[in-house]
Amino acid sequence: MAEASREEELRPVPKERAILESFFTQLGVFSFDRAKDYVEKEKDGSRSAGAIWASFLGALAHLAAAEKAYHNMTFLGQKIGGQSFFSRKDSIRTIYTSLYNELKKVVTTGRNVAGGTAPCLEDLLSHLSEQLCFFTQARMEIADFYEKMYSLSNHKSINSEELVHLLEPVIQKYSSKFHHPILSRLESSFQVEVEVLTQLLRCQAEISEWKFLPSLLNLHGAHSKLHTWGQVFERQRETRKHLFGGQVQKAVQPPHLYVWLLRLHQTLLAKFSFYFHEALSRQTVLSEMKALTAKTSPDYFGKISAFIRKCDAVNVSLIFDNRGSDSFQGHGYHHPDSYREAPKGVDQFPAVVSLPGDRPVTHWPSVIMIMSDRAAELNTLDKVVHFYDDKVQSTYFLTRPEPHFTIIVIFDSKKSEKDSHIVSFLQELSGSLRNSKPFTSLKPGSKG
Repeated sequence: MAEASREEELRPVPKERAILESFFTQLGVFSFDRAKDYVEKEKDGSRSAGAIWASFLGALAHLAAAEKAYHNMTFLGQKIGGQSFFSRKDSIRTIYTSLYNELKKVVTTGRNVAGGTAPCLEDLLSHLSEQLCFFTQARMEIADFYEKMYSLSNHKSINSEELVHLLEPVIQKYSSKFHHPILSRLESSFQVEVEVLTQLLRCQAEISEWKFLPSLLNLHGAHSKLHTWGQVFERQRETRKHLFGGQVQKAVQPPHLYVWLLRLHQTLLAKFSFYFHEALSRQTVLSEMKALTAKTSPDYFGKISAFIRKCDAVNVSLIFDNRGSDSFQGHGYHHPDSYREAPKGVDQFPAVVSLPGDRPVTHWPSVIMIMSDRAAELNTLDKVVHFYDDKVQSTYFLTRPEPHFTIIVIFDSKKSEKDSHIVSFLQELSGSLRNSKPFTSLKPGSKG
């Protein structure tokens, strides 16, 4: 028995299987053009191998072209140079539907062939085609999801929790549907993408609820997977340097989808560093914290500090409205079983960030009163509310980036409600914290 097993191991890999493994390896490292050229060349050189093999290689060439369009997000509107199998006006759904139909034919042909010269190959191609049909369906549904996200980019508020609820059933539906070892690179690529996307959207929803630990875990999980993904491009760069004796060859550029996920991660890291600044700053010294936040893009802490110096503001605070939240316990992580009485009165409106120092306690009742009286205006999410209190000769500017959070700027002098520098700063800050720009930049070439 052991001898037979050893013979099986030593038997040469059939040529067709080696071709398939090479193709999917190239697809797994995003070398779409190389993968397409490779199977086209094999198809031309093996005309005698049978109709099913030729059909399958043709479908694989289409798969490589479809994957290139998908990863470069060209279906969201960018026109790129170079020839493609598909017309520029073809939607990603049309592309994958056409591919699905080709693969279905291979499935049917493989099942109908009785015996034949290579029944094992026909069985394999039929089996792979069946699993690739599921893969093309999964791609269409995720592409629809990206279209949905892009359409939300001009909305004032994006409900990331709802997006996660739309995405999760798609992931569950196609889990283990394309599991053949030859397709392992394809399956792995799909899993990493949808897991990173889910974790980033969950993180966005949790930051908006001011939940420290879940936000941190999802942010870290997405970072680890993106790092592994990024190593694919780094290894290719190193291999090319080695092969060509130090001459820098044109490296495979990371596809737009990867770059976009990386950018979304960076913007969420910046927002996380701002919303949880106090909890994070407890872990290090002030100078180190300043250096770390300066590396985030955008650097909210730095921008606000510069604004305070320039405009001589008394205070800029980010206020969290935790009314109705049973789980609120203050900054940072708290053990789930630890008990703290629910906050009352002004404590229901803590300053989660306050610059340049602690929140000005004497101003807080006025701030809460303005938030209550002008709630309808603040809830439109793009309105900057102005209030001058002549009793204390202070001016307040308020705006709301998202439902539970309000930004307040306090001056100890009279300021015009039309002060363009203050208003534009608050609009820009609020828009950035809303984090809809990355959704705009899903479309290649956009300025989001």
